[in-house]
Amino acid sequence: MSHTSEPAAPAPSFAVIPGAHVHRVLEGQHKRTTEIIEAAYRTHGRGGTVNPPSYFLRFPDRPTSRIIALPASVGGDVQVDGIKWISSFPENVSTGLPRASAVLILNDQETGYPLACLESSIISAARTAASAAVAADRLSQGRARPRRIGFFGVGLIARYVHTYLTGTGWTFEDTGVYDLSQEHAEGFAGYLKESGAGGTVTVRESAEDLIRSSDVVVFATVAGEPHVTGPDWFSHNPVVLHVSLRDLSPEVVLAATNVVDDVEHCLKANTSLHLAEQQVGNRDFVNGTLYDVLTGELEIPGDRPVIFSPFGLGVLDLALGKHVYDTLQAAGELTVVDGFFHETRRYG
Repeated sequence: MSHTSEPAAPAPSFAVIPGAHVHRVLEGQHKRTTEIIEAAYRTHGRGGTVNPPSYFLRFPDRPTSRIIALPASVGGDVQVDGIKWISSFPENVSTGLPRASAVLILNDQETGYPLACLESSIISAARTAASAAVAADRLSQGRARPRRIGFFGVGLIARYVHTYLTGTGWTFEDTGVYDLSQEHAEGFAGYLKESGAGGTVTVRESAEDLIRSSDVVVFATVAGEPHVTGPDWFSHNPVVLHVSLRDLSPEVVLAATNVVDDVEHCLKANTSLHLAEQQVGNRDFVNGTLYDVLTGELEIPGDRPVIFSPFGLGVLDLALGKHVYDTLQAAGELTVVDGFFHETRRYG
């Protein structure tokens, strides 16, 4: 009995992309990055993605820490599968290390083979900030252009959100800063003053003072449960970028127009919106998604505060990671690990 030999397939290659290379591709590319993220939202809204629930690895002996797996697939012009594996260890901050670290694996859609492993804390921060910038632009249309911004929480994400807002054309006459750590608040204020892009920079004395004095409020904390409970603090109807998802009480949520990136993802894991759903027994307070805003299906009223709560979709990381991979590949700058896949033939 004769056997037909298998056709020779191209040997898969695997690249490792360090943070320095990611940074080089994305540095200064705020407008291009926000375009990539907006396109990913549109692909997702049209049903061109697969974005299953995130998986949380928690530790009984380390209750503040977690590692999250975000598997996803993106179609459209991106055409990649993969997973983000991101850890959040808040205790790192006390030792001078960033809270979060991450890697991103890209998989080829034709063979399933991994294409690359990217250092992904920069990608994660950039896609989060770009998402916030897209939302701030679209949610403020039809209103007077916001001139006062406030940052509640002053870590890496806050810095990236500020950079992406200013990098996409925003200017602010006044920038407020508030953090439970006075030292961190002062440090972030110093960074803003040095950047020259924040107008007057003020460390606010209280959360209420920060919110009442801001047209755009950015929540970028590590809060595990709501700590902002006064709907009247938002009576001036600001745009709220609720990046950290768990800062606002159900009462604040229910008094606002609510926009999410994905309803199913946002209303779980005891986010502020999930708590609101548990309190009222329905989701009627969710007005729509950012995709609905982008397509004109949802118009944002100007007589209520508007809260954008992005759970953070894995498809965004994949879209931006694939852009980094494609850029480096086109420039001949991929660091390929020779022989990473040892067994590539079915029969010896």
